[in-house]
Amino acid sequence: MATTIQVTNKLMKELKIRKMYDKESYEDIIWDLLEDTLELSEQTKRHIKQAEKEFKEGKYITHEQLKKKLGL
Repeated sequence: MATTIQVTNKLMKELKIRKMYDKESYEDIIWDLLEDTLELSEQTKRHIKQAEKEFKEGKYITHEQLKKKLGL
């Protein structure tokens, strides 16, 4: 199902600016903007908790260590 919405010219210009490529739909742009406000999935929440636990346990490397490891 699709519907039509009214937006001001100012908003339309802003949406056009946010297009990453010419054929990107306005729906895709709006979803990208909404993504940060959507609820995280349970799996994502578990991954975040696991990452926090590993960080507290010192199971991480710094950016500098990673660059050295990769020879950058």
